[in-house]
Amino acid sequence: MNAAAELEARTLHRSPRRFLAQRSVPRPRRPRHRELGFAADLWQKLAGADFWRLTREHLMLVFLSLAASIVVGVPLGILAAKRQATEGLILGATGVVQTIPSLALLAFLIPLTGRIGIVPAFIALALYALLPIVRNTHAALAQISRGMREAAQSLGMKAGTILQKIELPLSATTILAGIKTSAVINVGTATIAAFIGAGGYGERIVTGLALNDHAMLLAGAIPAAALALLIEGAFRLGETVGDARGPSSPFVMHPG
Repeated sequence: MNAAAELEARTLHRSPRRFLAQRSVPRPRRPRHRELGFAADLWQKLAGADFWRLTREHLMLVFLSLAASIVVGVPLGILAAKRQATEGLILGATGVVQTIPSLALLAFLIPLTGRIGIVPAFIALALYALLPIVRNTHAALAQISRGMREAAQSLGMKAGTILQKIELPLSATTILAGIKTSAVINVGTATIAAFIGAGGYGERIVTGLALNDHAMLLAGAIPAAALALLIEGAFRLGETVGDARGPSSPFVMHPG
């Protein structure tokens, strides 16, 4: 039909009619959401057989890439705070990555990795999650007063011990806020990874766009939004528990 429209200059209406006339094709049924009602159709697709598979794929994409971002981002933030010569380079590079459109970054990573699917999606999500983690780690360490470091040094503490026992515990709340931001960003960005076959809730969104199926679109968008809210709530709960326990640094517990 496409060839007839393009090469034989037939109209877009005549090509399908000619195609159907040459074949015995049953009469198309009405869209299913009109038979069942839109709400019933949405629920059927929302709780479809692929729900748990897509949930596993989405969670794997989000949390594996987030873990990689934490492993890379926290040391980069520490380096930027401790070595001012690297501050501009590290913060600038992570900021530039954040400005690249997600589809453009995925398109760049496909030829770079030589494949489609989970690998380029994982790399893209890990890169997108770096900026909040790096910036918050850097900002938290930069806000610790010089007097506190000097007091620790006067007690004979080495730089590594000061970082581990004093600076990181005092910075934990701000660093966790950056990790929370990255996790929520990853939930939304992971839906775009379905365009390159990485799976997840975005698979339904891609199908809904291709078929102009609003119920299928919502069946992918609603779980993704709910997952982002659940992650936000889990982090808030963790912050509340942490505040109830109080700071762990000895310099805060015993200022005298």
